[in-house]
Amino acid sequence: MADTGKRGGAVRWALVALLVVALVAGGGFVAKKTVWAGEKTPDGTPPRPELVTPAPQILPVEANAPIPTATGLTMALAKVSVSPDLGELTGQVSDPLTGAVLWEKNPGRPLIPASNAKILTAAAALLGMPQDRRLTTTVVAGENGQIILRGAGDPTLSGQPAAAETFFTDAPRIADLAQQIRAAGIKPTSVAVDLSLFSGSSMDKTWDRRDIAGGDIAPIKSLMLDAGRLDPLDEFSPRTPDPAIAAGKALAKALGVDAPVKQAKAADGAKVVAQVRSAPLATRVNDMMRYSDNVLAEALSIELSLSAGGPGTLAGGADAVRKTLADKGFDTSGVTLHDTSGLSYANRVPARVLNDMMSGIAGSRYPQLRVLLDGLPVAAGTGTLAERFDPRKTSGAGWVRAKTGTLTGVSSLTGIVQTVDGRVLSFALMSNGTSPDVARPALDAVVGKIRDCGCR
Repeated sequence: MADTGKRGGAVRWALVALLVVALVAGGGFVAKKTVWAGEKTPDGTPPRPELVTPAPQILPVEANAPIPTATGLTMALAKVSVSPDLGELTGQVSDPLTGAVLWEKNPGRPLIPASNAKILTAAAALLGMPQDRRLTTTVVAGENGQIILRGAGDPTLSGQPAAAETFFTDAPRIADLAQQIRAAGIKPTSVAVDLSLFSGSSMDKTWDRRDIAGGDIAPIKSLMLDAGRLDPLDEFSPRTPDPAIAAGKALAKALGVDAPVKQAKAADGAKVVAQVRSAPLATRVNDMMRYSDNVLAEALSIELSLSAGGPGTLAGGADAVRKTLADKGFDTSGVTLHDTSGLSYANRVPARVLNDMMSGIAGSRYPQLRVLLDGLPVAAGTGTLAERFDPRKTSGAGWVRAKTGTLTGVSSLTGIVQTVDGRVLSFALMSNGTSPDVARPALDAVVGKIRDCGCR
């Protein structure tokens, strides 16, 4: 990047220094004089316009902006919604202010949602727990000079140095734990890790263990470092098969302890010698949504289960998401959740459920969930939509906020879009049976048509 900038600067100066433009025309040359700063402006030159001071601001959407008609929207989507690139498509589009359904295609048919399942996880977490809830990771005293790093179910704990960037927002750090231990004058002989908060299998039986090296998942433990990423700042980094021991080793290294890290159960009432707190729940949920982090999604659902007195297991997390949504009045008929990240092909969700939830969030039915809109990626701008909605191919860049979902043969997109007339609409689209390479641009094209549609 720096080299490119330097070359660009050299080119600009070369153009400024050019005094004569040679034109090949009948073998002759035509000289054009360059006007330099300080010279008299040639006659007939228009006056320089006054400088304008930009005043960027965010304006609220007009509540009375025109609403597309169902007939108009159906006509606008008639061609793009039957593209063979979409395979089997289900979907629904609604007006959040009125609740009116403007377009739909088999909205009650459950399909594999991929990471659109995270919308259910996020909503359940925020409905079932306080938005300012934090998790506290502690270090407690063990026997014979040992210290025990006790997992609190927070995979955002980072091994990054104190002043370095972290992947997750306001992540707690191993470096802060080490500083507290040193400040207390403690010189540990060894470091152990306590993983007793979570139980059961750390990998769902429907997951592929090759996805650990592929960067999609790590064994879900109550103690993890940077959600298991080997490269803590790389969204797509391979992950470690033993994230808890990795966290223990990071603390041992920070303290200069040269002893193997083992697993141990801290004694009840053990003295706390250091502690760090996670970011608030709302922040962690939005990080999960923005980057579609599977590890964080699973950890949030187990946190939800534990907060309700349930088990600290993957299955308990999935049960807690379903139960919380049902208890809060959501119609979850047709929903099957084998996990809460959407990594499992055993999941099934109707588009109707996703759109109804998004419509309620964007409208007035679920104001407590409005914070979720902040975590939705922006088309051609942020998160998992940063490379989508190419303005040269489709509309929507900057006007769409949506949660993506991608598995082999599965593509989904649920969110909100502002039409050219200023009306905000919600949508949920799921495509099964074709490659994401072709399905995702086809989904973007459908939403781009909604964006372009006055449709009155």
